[in-house]
Amino acid sequence: MAGFSSGDDDDVISSINITPFVDIILVVLIIFMVTTSYIVHAQIEVNLPKAASGQAEVKSTLTFQVTKEGTYAMDGEIVTLEQIARDVRKLREQDPDVRAVIAADKEVEYGKVVDLLDTIKINGIEKFALNIVRKEKIAP
Repeated sequence: MAGFSSGDDDDVISSINITPFVDIILVVLIIFMVTTSYIVHAQIEVNLPKAASGQAEVKSTLTFQVTKEGTYAMDGEIVTLEQIARDVRKLREQDPDVRAVIAADKEVEYGKVVDLLDTIKINGIEKFALNIVRKEKIAP
């Protein structure tokens, strides 16, 4: 069962059976993979534009959304630009390498996204990414 069988029952089992350990680790990995997909997605639904040249999603500490109606949200909570500025300054002091991911509905007014970008950059976040949905590349 767990060791080598040589015919007599007096031999010491000297090998370790790692099969149960591997099974447990695989189950933990599957649970981790399923739960992280729920954690990473924005909590406010926006209709993202599609782009073929986008890169993989950036892990960040701040997530911003601009809804179709033009309202702003930070980490799932509706906020104003003034609140965003205050919170970004506070988080920037705690972590100088803080990053931001911005998700805007494809029908939102362009000026709203620019206002959000401007507020974020003025208050100290230099690294940000725009959230998109990947589409197939069109061959030339």
